[in-house]
This record gives sequence, structure tokens and C-alpha cells, in this order.
Amino acid sequence: MADIVDRATRSRMMAGIGGKDTAPELTVRRFLHREGFRFRLHRRDLPGRPDVVLARYRVAVLVHGCFWHRHSSCRYATTPSSNREFWHAKFAQNVARDRRNLRELRRLGWTPIVVWECSLSPSRLAALKRKIQQARPGSGKGG
Repeated sequence: MADIVDRATRSRMMAGIGGKDTAPELTVRRFLHREGFRFRLHRRDLPGRPDVVLARYRVAVLVHGCFWHRHSSCRYATTPSSNREFWHAKFAQNVARDRRNLRELRRLGWTPIVVWECSLSPSRLAALKRKIQQARPGSGKGG
């Protein structure tokens, strides 16, 4: 299917896509704050600049968009029909970078938790809370 806008317009649209404060990220942040967790955002000193950092728990939460980070078997992880070679290379680089960042976070003693855009149901968010609490034995609510 052909694009409905010209190349310059599409380029401008794609350049405007931000990597911070996305709707899924805000959903996770609001949930964690409501549950009593306190955190920092986008710490530059950690690999991959995690979206949410709970230093007390040594947990780094990365909220991944299914399209950009290639959530396998997800309906949102589609590949554009035009310029497929570019997109395959772009997505492969993103996935490789994500793996490196997760590996490096673990090496530094952090527990990385990936939250997918399509997995923001109340039960999945409750599971996120449990994972954070389990990352630091003996800790209760809050952060």
C-alpha cells in the first residue's frame, strides 16, 4: 500500500515521535506512584536510560513500544510495507541495543523489567508491582 503523505511530510512525522513521556510510560508511572513507589526518570548514567528507575529496589523499568522494540507475536509489531530493508535493519538494531542494555543493567546489579505497550492491563500492572517488591527481599510497599 502506498503512503498517503509525501516523503518530506512522513519524515517530519517520524522525526516528531518522542522517546519520552509516551502514553504507555505515563500509565506505568501513574500506577507506580499511586501504589506508593517513588522513582527517577530517564537516568542518563544507566544503560539505555530506563524510563523509570527505582533506586531503592535497584530496579530499572523499560516501557517498550511493541512496534519499535519488536514484541514478538504482537499485533502492534507490524513492518511497514515500503522500504522493508531499511525497517528490518532498523528493528534489528533496536533489538540488539535492547539486549545489550538489559545485559549491562544486570551486570551493574540492577533488575531490569520490560513492560510492553500491549500489556498494560490492571493484572499485568499488579504483576509489575510484585516483581519490583520481590527484587528487594523484605521490602514492602513504597520506594
